[in-house]
Amino acid sequence: MPSTSPETDSRTCAVNLRVRGDIRALIDRAAKTQGKTRSDFMIDAARRAAEDAVLDQTLVRVDRETYEHFLQALDHPPSGEGFNRLMQASRPWEP
Repeated sequence: MPSTSPETDSRTCAVNLRVRGDIRALIDRAAKTQGKTRSDFMIDAARRAAEDAVLDQTLVRVDRETYEHFLQALDHPPSGEGFNRLMQASRPWEP
């Protein structure tokens, strides 16, 4: 059987979930606000969570010079008027 990459494999598979009624209602409400079906909304949310989980485990390899530059940046954080202004700016996620 030939192997296919995820980008070219258009077949779908069933995934069955059991969820409380209040959670299902919340998912339905959120999906409706985005103009999506419950399935599309849940697939998008699960895919984003899966990508985040995989990316959190990603190992980045660099050469010695790049690593030393990175350590230097950590040891000497930025400063100055622009940086101070940036640090004082309001954060969109805070009330």
